[in-house]
Amino acid sequence: MDYSTKNIKKFIYSQYFYMGIRQALGVLMPALVLLGLFHHAALGLAATFGAMCVAIVDQPGPFRHRRNEMLGCALLGTLAAAITALASPYPLVLWVAVIVQCFGFSLLAVYGRKGGLIGFGCLLLMTLTMHDVLDARTAALHTAAVLVGGLWYTAFSLAVNRLLWYRQAQQAIAVCIFASAEYLEAKARFYDPDIDIEDNYRQLIARQAAVAEQQEAARDVVLRELPRRSDRKRDQYRTMLFNLFIDIVDLHETMVAVHTDYLLLRRVFKDSDLLVFFRDLLHKLSQDTEAVGLAVTQGMPSKSKFTVKAEVRAIEYEIELLKQRGFPEVEPEAYAALISTFRRARNAAYIVDRLHRHTGVAHLDEPSSLQVDASLQRFLSRQDFKLGRLSSNLRLSSPYLRHALRVTLAAAIGMTISSEWLMPHHAIHGYWVVLTILVIMKPGFALSKQRNLQRLAGTLIGCALVLALLFFVHNKFVLLAAMFVAVVMANSLVLLYYVGSSAFNTAFVLLSFHFLAPGSLMVVGERAIDTLVGSAIALACSYVFPYWEYRMLRPLLRRAIEANRHYLTASLGLVGTSVDNVEVHQENVDYRLARKNVHIAFGNFTNSFYRMMLEPKSKQRSPAQLNGLVIQLHDMAAQVGAAAPLIAALPALPPPMTETVEAVDRLLRDANAGKPVPPDEDERLKQLIRDMDGAVAAAQAGTVPADAERVLVLQQLAYQVKQMVKTALLIRATVPQVH
Repeated sequence: MDYSTKNIKKFIYSQYFYMGIRQALGVLMPALVLLGLFHHAALGLAATFGAMCVAIVDQPGPFRHRRNEMLGCALLGTLAAAITALASPYPLVLWVAVIVQCFGFSLLAVYGRKGGLIGFGCLLLMTLTMHDVLDARTAALHTAAVLVGGLWYTAFSLAVNRLLWYRQAQQAIAVCIFASAEYLEAKARFYDPDIDIEDNYRQLIARQAAVAEQQEAARDVVLRELPRRSDRKRDQYRTMLFNLFIDIVDLHETMVAVHTDYLLLRRVFKDSDLLVFFRDLLHKLSQDTEAVGLAVTQGMPSKSKFTVKAEVRAIEYEIELLKQRGFPEVEPEAYAALISTFRRARNAAYIVDRLHRHTGVAHLDEPSSLQVDASLQRFLSRQDFKLGRLSSNLRLSSPYLRHALRVTLAAAIGMTISSEWLMPHHAIHGYWVVLTILVIMKPGFALSKQRNLQRLAGTLIGCALVLALLFFVHNKFVLLAAMFVAVVMANSLVLLYYVGSSAFNTAFVLLSFHFLAPGSLMVVGERAIDTLVGSAIALACSYVFPYWEYRMLRPLLRRAIEANRHYLTASLGLVGTSVDNVEVHQENVDYRLARKNVHIAFGNFTNSFYRMMLEPKSKQRSPAQLNGLVIQLHDMAAQVGAAAPLIAALPALPPPMTETVEAVDRLLRDANAGKPVPPDEDERLKQLIRDMDGAVAAAQAGTVPADAERVLVLQQLAYQVKQMVKTALLIRATVPQVH
């Protein structure tokens, strides 16, 4: 299967396309029923507006959360429609009503992404209600239709979710698998000497943040559909989903831990084929993992299409040759890095094989690496819509209040410019100016700027598409089909490719107006002009009350460092948990919870840093130091992940090794606290490392053949701990330089 065909299949079977079809059917159904059966075009349009408002909030997630969010959006959206409809006959009252609502609904961003979506849905419904002047009776009917449309969509979406619950979880896991495959591909590139390590680090870290985000979304879906022993057939599917999710998390953690000193490996093995073998091995694993994702999206058992036996055997052969030449004694660190990397890569191959097996029901009885019990509730996210979060952000230092003020100012300017007394010949669609502003303006400057350019490009492309379509096509059924395709693609691409989503959305709106006023192409030009005006206003107002990203970075950096500390502590708690194949469940859960938190904290810090880099140069603070910390924090998490299974495989750690790990924890704690570095810190750390090496050497000297494997594990762990010390020192030295 070629690359383009594979991507098309991934999209067609993805949750994005599934979501686009579901939303298109739910949004268009009220209009089709009210218009086709009862000939109420205005009420049908109002009901569609209500459904469209709720559809914005209809994102993948737990059933209960989605129900609460959609119901809340339907009720708040109806309130917005009622206020706007009643105010529409009075220009000044309408102006005030719109401004007040812009402030209030924009402030809902304090509740996170879902709160922001609810606020945007209500603002969208407010703006669409401005399209006509309504008397009291018509306003009441319009409001009722909006409420019916919102409740209809909520019921429709929840019913579809109940019927196709397995499909949603299946697609969420498939997205995780695809993200992990891309991460694997970035890992493979480190072993290509022609690839710049710094550039590849940037790609790797961006993909790491994407994996953490997709795992969080899938985790909430899967862990709320655990096997319950009430319905055997459903439980089979639940067990399959749970096993697949645990497998993909384990695979990602294994690949994060396939981390070493790449410069050292490139220098020492530049004349060897080892780097080529590692690159090919990881590349094949990436392709095989992607094949699993494709099988999961299609609901089919998968079989491995790639084999890494040749690469594994070739690496084993090269390692044997190195042993015969005495390489472990000459380059002990490079040898330890090589062995650790090889073992993790080989373990990743085993997990990929397990992923293949778990796509079918024949292997459901295989034990998972995590038990199903009540402790898994600790991994679930919680909704928090307390009013206290709103009141606590009513201060100018809050980024959410500043965002609400920016949106309010931009909407006020947009309302004034598009008002009837200023532009009477263009007032019929003047609300598009406000709509453009609300779509573009986001809490962050970088995201608003990016969305501005994407919206402009998408609108112009959509206008061109509609002009071409109306020039060549005059059959109304073909145009109706084009409308349906446009709304499906607009909803499908909104999270994947916003330019495309904006283009299809523009096409849908323009085709809708073509049916309301056939033969008039003026609406296309008006749409383009209004978008240009709205974009200009949004861009100008982005500089008002700005909250630059560097202000967010310090607290996010502290949380990321603290999460690494907890991760390190949790890994120490694994001592002896896998000795003699005895798995201690509670320690395993604590470790996995700490691992989840470190990836989330790292993703938040990384995303904030990359947003800052899109802001004006004058508003960027300590970019070089922060870029270094992004790499160092990723390295620290990878080193802890590599050390954890080694710690679990040992019955106890030598005291010098425990003291060295505690020194790493102290370095991270002091970095967060901003404490000065003690003058004897370097010498103290060197002594701890000498003591640790001495303990490992003493263990090696007294080794009997039966304990050879444990001594090798101890040597590998010593190498990982030394890497942790180096990374912690870099973090400790870099944090004070961040301004």
